[in-house]
Amino acid sequence: MNQYQLPSQEKKPEYVRSNFDGIAKAYDRFNDWNSFFLHRSWKDWVVREAKKRVPGAKSALDLCCGTGDITLRLSKDQTLDRVVGLDFSEKMLSFAFHKIPKDPRVQLLIGDAMDLSQFADHSFDIVTMGFGLRNVSDLKKCLLEIKRVLKKDGVFVNLDVGRVRPKFLKFFADFYFFKIVPIFGYLLYGKANEMFDYLPHSSKVYPDQETLAKILMELGYREVRFQNFVFGNAVAHIATN
Repeated sequence: MNQYQLPSQEKKPEYVRSNFDGIAKAYDRFNDWNSFFLHRSWKDWVVREAKKRVPGAKSALDLCCGTGDITLRLSKDQTLDRVVGLDFSEKMLSFAFHKIPKDPRVQLLIGDAMDLSQFADHSFDIVTMGFGLRNVSDLKKCLLEIKRVLKKDGVFVNLDVGRVRPKFLKFFADFYFFKIVPIFGYLLYGKANEMFDYLPHSSKVYPDQETLAKILMELGYREVRFQNFVFGNAVAHIATN
């Protein structure tokens, strides 16, 4: 595991797509195991916070939706007239189709979070993303596309990995993330898969909480703040357009 090398920026999109296709069948169980089921409450928080920021919201876009956890939560809000889940892994989306009841308000689309050209400017009141931003090859380009499709005063809520802040806990958090989490993946699939090494290693090149908040503000987002979960193991950023 220590020998693992992240893919280059050029190879990253296809690498992430093909490897997520490969682990899609047990991805939900993997998330349950590695977070001790806490990811479910974090995703509940994302949707609650988005609605709190935009109480009259009618439209929501869930990017890098994977198997549809956040999309499903958004779809349960009957005050939303339009909910779109978008992911570029066809296999991941196939599980979202099974998970989310058929509803004319809900669309599940194959697409790239860095190229949202199928959506007009100012199309959505809410944009969410769960554990996907660190997988894009150009973070700022993705954030600018999100800003473009958000309505004025719309909100972006991003859930992803963070940095553990108490120094005495950082060693244990890193050991768990880099050594134990991949083992869960190997046990679930019965064999090694590079994606279970990619997931923790990708956190090393992803901005920490304060840096991502600064990037969001530099790109023109307002009222930026973040919420740490489990001492910063995971973090949600909230930003207004």
